[in-house]
Amino acid sequence: MTLKAPATLATALSLVLLTAGPALAKVPPEEAARLGKDLTPVGAIKAGNADGTIPEWTGESNFIESDKIITPKDLEKLRKDRPATLEEMIGRAGEKLLFTINKDNYKQYADKLTRGHQAMFERWPDYKMNVYQSVRTAFYPKEIYEATRENASRAYLEGTDTLIDAKLGFPFPIPKSGAEVIWNHKLKFRGSTLSRINNEAVVQADGNYQISKSASHIKFIYANLKEPQDSKANLLFYYMGETLEPARVAGSRVLVIEKIDESDGGRNVWIFNPGIGRPQKISKAGYDVTLPASDGELLADQADMFNGALDRYDWKLVGRKEFYIAYNAYKINGPRVKYADIIRPGHVNRDLVRYELHRVWVVEATLRDGMTHLIKKRTFYVDEDSWSIAAVDCYDNQDKLWKLQEAHLITLPFIPTVTGIPEAVYDLQSGRYFVTGLTQEEEVPDWQVEFRKNHFSQRTLTRRNLFR
Repeated sequence: MTLKAPATLATALSLVLLTAGPALAKVPPEEAARLGKDLTPVGAIKAGNADGTIPEWTGESNFIESDKIITPKDLEKLRKDRPATLEEMIGRAGEKLLFTINKDNYKQYADKLTRGHQAMFERWPDYKMNVYQSVRTAFYPKEIYEATRENASRAYLEGTDTLIDAKLGFPFPIPKSGAEVIWNHKLKFRGSTLSRINNEAVVQADGNYQISKSASHIKFIYANLKEPQDSKANLLFYYMGETLEPARVAGSRVLVIEKIDESDGGRNVWIFNPGIGRPQKISKAGYDVTLPASDGELLADQADMFNGALDRYDWKLVGRKEFYIAYNAYKINGPRVKYADIIRPGHVNRDLVRYELHRVWVVEATLRDGMTHLIKKRTFYVDEDSWSIAAVDCYDNQDKLWKLQEAHLITLPFIPTVTGIPEAVYDLQSGRYFVTGLTQEEEVPDWQVEFRKNHFSQRTLTRRNLFR
């Protein structure tokens, strides 16, 4: 099967173009055989680091090996009754606050801080990072592990956007290029279906904000364990969303049928405006198109940290390094946390954010000659254990650091997957920021929802009370 340029789950959409280029080499069988041995089943270094500040990967055992840590019987219960504290989720491991990085001492830790994080210390005097013991909680289903092992010596890229012979799992657990790392993020397992209410806010420099609320239905096609993708299929996911608040735009909807091979015109996207009364197909929804709900602070291909085509950039694999990233974000996602507790002037509430030292893959994306984009350069920091993008430094076309994207990574053991909730985009020039993935005041998202066969259709898009 030949796959081209998918986009990951996002509340916004991107238009994909294709480029040709030389094929990147597959991993030889003897190297792929390291998976599940000195490497984890998805390609991370299993051992801890030399000084013990990063432990050995234990993954699922964080949730099932202790009577204080949740058992398999508890996993389904967590879907309806989220833990209030980190201790309820991962037990004794990692409870202790090790130290706090602040404006006065951050330069001592600069080699393990992204440039965007350093800029936050320079921009906001009250900015801090509470650092805890690292706990490597990320894990995925065994079917994903098995498919990833097969992909390792089978899947390859032609150029940046033509993916060949990848199925179900991560395509490149032992990456040889920056583009391969980003593909791992885009194709990671996220479950089979999802129904949720999402809240977003544009936060002004003085802390004022307005909440935008939307509902969404998603069905994943690639990496769907319930309905494994046919080898001839050409779909990545279905997405349907509706704006619920504010009232002036309530009722507008979007339908996305996201393709894998987009060479025949890209993804299919329709919008429905109640005032018009019929779906309208749109063509431009990717790259640096700005998303209305973000008031210009989030570009289309920044949703889910990065989505869409890679073809406008050159991708450099810098290597695997140690950085402090937002991890095990159970506190900020606690059921008793309110949006007013999270949102603060300049940044989210620093007392709710947990940082840990983890190994990440560093990837630099630089705009190609002749290409246009509002972001000239991006530096990605991708968690080795989950292939989730944890942070991105974004530079404008004057080579000035413009924005910091940050995902608060959390393992959802009842799926299992790792995702970033919430995600924030900090505008280091204006002092504003955009935060999405606020669900604490809503009912728990439903990862077991079942949709009718023709649910993701233009006809359904016009149906009354679709999300009520």
